[in-house]
Amino acid sequence: MGLRSTFIAVAAALACSVAGAQSGTLERIAQTGAIKVGHRESSVPFSYLDGSKPIGFAMDLCARIVEAAKTQLKRPDLKVEYQPVTSQNRIPLIQNGTVDIECGSTTNNTNRREQVEFGINHFYTGTRLLTRKSSGIQSIDDLKGKTLVSTTGTTNIALLRKHLFEQKIDAQLVPAKDHADSMLYVESGRAAAFGMDDILLYGLMANARNPQDWAVVGEALQVEPYAIMLRRDDPGFKKLVDDTLRSVIKSGEFEALYKKWFQSPIPPRGTNLNVPMSAELRKHLGAPTDRPAL
Repeated sequence: MGLRSTFIAVAAALACSVAGAQSGTLERIAQTGAIKVGHRESSVPFSYLDGSKPIGFAMDLCARIVEAAKTQLKRPDLKVEYQPVTSQNRIPLIQNGTVDIECGSTTNNTNRREQVEFGINHFYTGTRLLTRKSSGIQSIDDLKGKTLVSTTGTTNIALLRKHLFEQKIDAQLVPAKDHADSMLYVESGRAAAFGMDDILLYGLMANARNPQDWAVVGEALQVEPYAIMLRRDDPGFKKLVDDTLRSVIKSGEFEALYKKWFQSPIPPRGTNLNVPMSAELRKHLGAPTDRPAL
């Protein structure tokens, strides 16, 4: 190949590369006529199944983002394709384009920001323990000689492992495939406690067979923000997501949605979680940010 031919080939390759970089999520959505929404199946009350339908606080926020995309693209006929995701596969499915946006209970932290992007934070939570009231467990220090379960692929399991090691607590930490599976561990007696974000534990407890038998205990090991996840290096889609969330916050709709999912009866059993808005979230609403946890 001659010098001129080589130059033309390189220029063509660079042009394709630039075009690829510019063809972001919104362009692909406009071309295909569909937005692919990732959801969880048991992250109550953020993203979970009511029968076969995904519902929840995060799902409602994502519904506003879908409507904003329809308006910006002038595509009122835009279809929504739902895709269940897990703690283990949610990041890869965002990266490879299987889903465009993940609407669940994902912590926005610096490590994940090296792989994906996040919208404005919409909740703050901390790692605590769910256990039977009869267990006598009041904190992680009471787990000596016992089994603790947490969900694979979460920040919680890494945090719990680190805490057990640093505090020299002789407890066995076992991984479960998802939150529902972790709950089965404690319900069946295979684990004495389930370590996870406290708000998710409250949701699981509320939907347990006998909610009065359970308690969420211990001080939060670390406070972390939840945020909607999307692909990196896509400023156009990131702007639409953030602008939509800011509008929902400013209009007061965010607080209405919070009351709907955290302070009112929710499906499937009409249970009220009775979780007031935290000081961290209240402060955040005054100056919304996508600042990650460390």
